[in-house]
Parts: sequence; structure tokens; C-alpha cells
Amino acid sequence: MVTFDEVLSELAERREQFRQQRHVPRDFVARLKEIGIYRAATPAKFGGEPLPPAEFLDRIERISVVDGSTGWVASFGSALVYLAALPVETQAEVYRDGPDVAFSAGLFPVQPVTPTERGFRVDGRWKFASGCMGADVLGVGIAGDSSTAGKPRTAVLRPGQVEIVQEWDAVGMRGTGSFDLVVRDVEVPREWTFLRGGEPTIDEPLYRYPTIAYAAQVLAVVGAGVARAALDHAREAGAGYRGVTGAPKLADRAYYRTGVATAEAALRSARAWFYELSHEVWATVVDGDQATDEQNALLRLASAHLAKTASDVVAQLVEISGTAPIHPAHPLQALLGDALVPKQHAFLGPAVHDAAGAVLMGQPATIPGFR
Repeated sequence: MVTFDEVLSELAERREQFRQQRHVPRDFVARLKEIGIYRAATPAKFGGEPLPPAEFLDRIERISVVDGSTGWVASFGSALVYLAALPVETQAEVYRDGPDVAFSAGLFPVQPVTPTERGFRVDGRWKFASGCMGADVLGVGIAGDSSTAGKPRTAVLRPGQVEIVQEWDAVGMRGTGSFDLVVRDVEVPREWTFLRGGEPTIDEPLYRYPTIAYAAQVLAVVGAGVARAALDHAREAGAGYRGVTGAPKLADRAYYRTGVATAEAALRSARAWFYELSHEVWATVVDGDQATDEQNALLRLASAHLAKTASDVVAQLVEISGTAPIHPAHPLQALLGDALVPKQHAFLGPAVHDAAGAVLMGQPATIPGFR
């Protein structure tokens, strides 16, 4: 059995390959399955080994220190919490061949569907299906109806029912394979659809943890891993880098030492609060209680704060590193792009602060799908 450290070593050797081909290949997804990433949110009822969120987040962060794109893809090992809203019989079919299931979804733009006697006739194209090249099941966003109070559904399909269009070219997370999904006139049975964040049909603690908040956490912690990689580089480079002008090496410059120390403190502080809240909310659901609206709001806020802090940390390190980072091959350039992506995600953007503030003051959240 391969160990976690062995997988990280292999990743360090192959990460540039993943960036060049713009996706994490199926054989490395299999490696991630071997270390339990894709059974960490599978119900124990179906042979899974559900992890407390903080433990899973720590694993994703460690992967992301080596490569943010692979951390991003691995983070969707948590997305099986969504499938807990499927009928139990459907879940049994999903896990028929074992608990290690990779799920990827392109949820937007939500597409209209034609109701049929059995379910829905699905046709359309969706964006940003990260990890779709290695997925065992795929999801697409479809319109809701009066039975869902207008909330969109996700239709679950097998890879053979979906065409993947490799249109993904971004300055960050280049290796995530966040390609487009195309479905042409496929009938999806109603029992193979669910509401994202809908009521789970499995009664296990992980499925009482706030689903959308968890989805935000797994993305934010990728940014934390990327920022850690940048700080590690800055400390190593500071001890040796000299500019062409003959100026003192970076570590001998007060502004550089101060900048690295400030960035270190910022990342560690945001990260500590992020994990503290995760442990607190997990204890609540393990005790059999529902997470409160305030706990959910704080999880969302801590995730957005960590994502922004991580991005700011990498940007600050670029700023104090002289002319070296202006070259496209410089390590901080790739890390700068990777750190930008979580912060820009809809789950982690500035609107989250407004919504969290509203909830903390006893008002309704100001954005849909906040919980």
C-alpha cells in the first residue's frame, strides 16, 4: 500500500506534467484513492471511512503545498457529501464497485430540462468541471421546479453519457482540468438527481456538518497550502538570492525579513481560526445537534478570510522579492496564479463577508445558497 508521503513525492515529480496537460490524470487519481481521499466522504454504510472535516482539510492542505491544482482536484473528495441527498438505493448503485468514488460536477450555467415520465431530459453545456478527466460520476446543474422551491437540481451521470470539451486555460490552477461538460439529450431518472445541500438520506455525523460551508472550506485550504509553499520558497530564497546590482542578499534586508515575518503571522492566524471553527462545529454535530446559523456563517467567513489572506501573502512575497519574480518561470509566478483562484471563487468572494455579517446580526443572509 502506497503511503501519503510517497504520493506527495510522486506528485512533486509529476506536477509540471499535470500543468502542461491541464489536468490530473486518472492514474494519479487512483493514487489519491489509495490514500483514502475518495472514501473520506463516502458513507460508512457503503464502506467509506468518513473523516472529520479538519482531518480531511489537513490532507488537502498538505497536497496543495506540493501542487495547488492537485490539491484542488483532491478537495472534491469531499463532494460526496452532496450525494448523501440521493435516495439510499441510488447511493448503493453509486458505490456498488466500492467506496472510492471520484465525483466532478459542472453546475453552471443551470440549464432548463424537459420533464419526462421517469425524470428529466437533459441537454446543454456546463463550465468548470474540475477533476472531470478522472471522475467516476459526473454532475450537471439543471433547473428546479415547484417541488424544489425553484432551487436547481444536480443530475448525476456516468462518464459515457457526457462529452468533455477541454477548454480550460487560466493563469492559476492550470492542472485542475476544469473543462466543459456537454450532455446531449440524455434522460436522467428523477432518483439520480438531488438538491445541492439538500436533506441527507444517510444519518451519519458528516452529513450533518454544513454542506456548503464544507465545500467552501476545502477550496480555501488549497489556497493556504499554496501560500505555505510560497513562504517556504521565500525563506529558502532569502538566504541565497542576490540581485544583479550587488545589493545585499534578501535575508540581509530589513524590509524582506519584516515582510516574510508579517506574511507568516497572517497565514498562521487565519489558518488557526479556520481549523478552530471546524473542530468546534464538528463537535456540535457529533453530539447530535445541528450546526447553528452563526456557526455556519463563521465557517463561511473564516474560509473567505483564509482564501484572501493566502492570496495576499503570495502577492506580498512577490512584491518584496525584487526583479526575480517578473520572469514567467519563477516559482512565485505559478503560486501567485494558484493563490488567486480560491479567492475569486463564488463561495469565497467579498459577498460572503456581507452575508456572514448579516447573519451575525440576526438578519437573513444576503446571498442565495449561504447554507
